Amino acid sequence: MTVYFIGAGPGAADLITVRGARTLGRCGVCLYAGSLVPRELLAECPPDARLVDTAGLTLDQITEELTRAHEAGHDVARLHSGDPSVFSAVAEQMRRLDAAGIPYEIVPGVPAFAAAAAALGRELTVPTVGQTVILTRIARQATPMPPGEDLATLGRSGALLVLHLAARYTGEVVAELLPHYGADCPAAVVAMASRPDELVLRGTLADIAEKVAAAGVVRTAVIIVGRTLAAEQFPDSYLYSVDRHRDPCAK
Repeated sequence: MTVYFIGAGPGAADLITVRGARTLGRCGVCLYAGSLVPRELLAECPPDARLVDTAGLTLDQITEELTRAHEAGHDVARLHSGDPSVFSAVAEQMRRLDAAGIPYEIVPGVPAFAAAAAALGRELTVPTVGQTVILTRIARQATPMPPGEDLATLGRSGALLVLHLAARYTGEVVAELLPHYGADCPAAVVAMASRPDELVLRGTLADIAEKVAAAGVVRTAVIIVGRTLAAEQFPDSYLYSVDRHRDPCAK
């Protein structure tokens, strides 16, 4: 058997990848994060599949479920929101499976920041304005951040910042970034990206915290801060430039 860590996407059931849906359809067991994964996705599982909501389980209990399925010879779909490569708590699960000799594969998904950018109708990397995106979070009720990854340090780069798990602390985020980005720097918060109750808040560092507080957004949201959010006067990229040499024989 194999454990498949599947990225379920940011929330909309139809944003799971084709590979992810097909994998779900052949797994006899599905462990899913019930507080984040849309229930509609479970319809992709076989009718007789064992469904386990992991929202209330510890890491040890999740590992026990995976081990039990392995011993029974069942493929397992471990369904996570977004993409497993960032803020998914997949690393510690894979470490447990490595120790137990249980094979696994990863099926990538659409990350929340990509869905947020789509909701904003923006490209996050714009020629001459910004070509770097930093994905990060802040440490409050979660694991401490490593040295050198605090917002004050990251903010010195001036790169576009995408913060997960921080909507409840937007005011603190703004306070740390203001000295580096300025009050006029564009900022946005997208909650429930791609879902029917999606909420998009646009502003600047001067007013985004007030807008978030007024809307009552405290979770399932990303904060995006950077100049590319409002960039209009920028050169076309070199990719399609008439000045770029193109080999007519290249495939």
